[in-house]
Amino acid sequence: MADTRDMLSAPSLSPRAQAWGRLRRNKAAVAGAVGVCVLMAACFLGGFLWPQDPAAQELSNALSSPSLSHPLGTDALGRDMLARVLQGGRVSFAVGLLGTAVSLVIGVFYGMFSGWRGGRTDALMMRLIDIAYALPFTLFVMLLMVVFGRQFWLIFVAIGAVQWLTMARIVRGETLALKQRSFVEASRVLGQNGRGIFKKHLLPNLAGTIAIYATLTVPTVMLLEAFLSFLGLGVQAPLTSWGDLIKDGAVLMEEAPWLLIFPSLAFSLTLLGLNFLGDGLRDALDPRRGEK
Repeated sequence: MADTRDMLSAPSLSPRAQAWGRLRRNKAAVAGAVGVCVLMAACFLGGFLWPQDPAAQELSNALSSPSLSHPLGTDALGRDMLARVLQGGRVSFAVGLLGTAVSLVIGVFYGMFSGWRGGRTDALMMRLIDIAYALPFTLFVMLLMVVFGRQFWLIFVAIGAVQWLTMARIVRGETLALKQRSFVEASRVLGQNGRGIFKKHLLPNLAGTIAIYATLTVPTVMLLEAFLSFLGLGVQAPLTSWGDLIKDGAVLMEEAPWLLIFPSLAFSLTLLGLNFLGDGLRDALDPRRGEK
C-alpha cells in the first residue's frame, strides 16, 4: 500500500523529461553523441592540440609512415596528415552544419506555409518541389560554378538547395495534421492570426521532427560534400575536407595506405555517431513510444 501511495503522490514527468530519459538510456545514441562531440572538439581545437601547419610541405619527408613526429604519417608533398585530418574535419563539419541549417530554414518555412495554406497553393508548391527533385544535382552544381566560379560558399548553396526539399515535405505533412487539432481550431476561433499560431503551436509541436531530421541531415550533407570532392567540385586548396583527403588517399592506397585509412576512419565514425544519435532522438521523441 505504501508503494502504491508513493507512486500516486510522485509528480509525473513532463514529456520533455520522459524523452530525455529515453535518450539517456539509449547507449548507442549516447555513445554516438559523445564520439561526435569528441571528434568535433578535436577538429576545431586542432590548432592548439597539434600546432602543425597543414599546408607546410617537406618533400624530403614525403609519404612517411606514422611516427612520433608525424602520428598519422605524411602525404605525397610531405604535409603532416594529422594536421590535415583535423583541418579536413573542420571543413566537413562546417559544410554539414551550415548546409543543414540552410536546408532547415528553407524547408521548414516552405513546408509550414504550404501545409497551412492548403488547396491550390499547397498543390502548386508541391509540384514545384517535384520539379526540383527532377533536376540532376551534379548538373546544378556545375551550372552554379560556371556562373559564379569556384567559390566555397557555393557548396552550401548547392547542398541547401537540394536537401530542403525532403524537409519541406515532412513539415508540410505534419502541418496538415496539426492544423486539424483542437488547440489550433480553438486559437482560430479566438481570433489569433496565422503568425501567432505558427509561433505558439506549430513550431513547438514540430520541434521534435525538425531535431530528428536535422541530426540525420548532417551526415547526408557531409556525404554530398565528399561526393563533390570525388568529382573535383569540392573545396579547393589550400583548404581540404575529409572527402578530399579520402579521394587523394585512394590514389596512393597501395603505396601509402595511411592516407586513406585515417580520414576514412574519422569520416566513418562521425557518420555512424550522427546516425546513432538521430535514431535515438527519433525513438525518444516519438509520442507513440511509451516507457519500457
